Amino acid sequence: MHDNASGRKEKRSISRRKFVAVTLGSGAALLAGKPDIIAGANAATPSNMATNPTFNLGGDLSVHRLGFGAMRVTGQGIWGWPADRQNALKVLRRAVELGVNLIDTADAYGPDTSELLIAEALYPYPKGLVIATKGGLTRPGPGQWVPNCRPDHLKQALDGSLKRLRLDQIDLYQLHTVDSKVPIEESVGALKQMQDAGKIRHIGLSNVDRGEIDRARKIVSIASVQNRYNIEDRASEDVLVYCEKEKLGFLPWFPIGGSRGLKPENPLNTAAKAHGVSVFQVALAWLLERSPVMLPIPGTSSLAHLEENVAASKLKLMPEEWKAIDALKG
Repeated sequence: MHDNASGRKEKRSISRRKFVAVTLGSGAALLAGKPDIIAGANAATPSNMATNPTFNLGGDLSVHRLGFGAMRVTGQGIWGWPADRQNALKVLRRAVELGVNLIDTADAYGPDTSELLIAEALYPYPKGLVIATKGGLTRPGPGQWVPNCRPDHLKQALDGSLKRLRLDQIDLYQLHTVDSKVPIEESVGALKQMQDAGKIRHIGLSNVDRGEIDRARKIVSIASVQNRYNIEDRASEDVLVYCEKEKLGFLPWFPIGGSRGLKPENPLNTAAKAHGVSVFQVALAWLLERSPVMLPIPGTSSLAHLEENVAASKLKLMPEEWKAIDALKG
């Protein structure tokens, strides 16, 4: 048991160190796809996007299942202001224009910058827009992500997010990570107090395992889980299955993956060529069809890439395409 726990903690630490690099890699790798998306049979895939286009987050917030992750609207290295601030504002506004009504951010993105840009671009917010943010990771400097999930810090972080986003209540406030120095019961207990005070509507978790979810749910109701997950990295498969069973939203971060130099005959490339789209649109379509609780939140600082990502929600893979891609798990 001790070795397993140590291994899990080491894995979480590695994930933090690579957090910025892998996410920037996903955006840089995006390819330009053609706008026409060919529809195909979908009966044999686990989730039919055509019949499950939305998800009731927390049971009462209807969101389109393809959201937008607002980490990359910040400066290089997720630090400071973007080089082109007006472009960042255009991207945020265009996401909403395209029908996205779930925007995910965190106080650590910038820090603070992403939340400030969201408010600048979209306040007063359109009806039905759900803004999810997170607290529990601090940014002492560029490239540094340090956990702090002490109750007093989380309360300060929440109040800061409310002020920057110009909100009286956060629709979905997520514990950004689990702090090895603070029992998760204490962290989510603080979130429950703030929920009872009316500052939080629903509570979510991020970068957690099954056991940590169970422990948190003994303290407070949990609406969602945000873990790293994509075609190539399915270490959180058991967490996804748990979320399906318990009807919790599952927000995969780094949803597009890195592609690892796929060969031309790879089924991901084959499907992309058949539908006239990029492999990354296929990757998003696969996620959406993988589970009705899946809520991908791809992020980008490019208007063109944003258009591509949103178009992926209309892509329907053939049953044999979906199965071939599903077999690519690492």
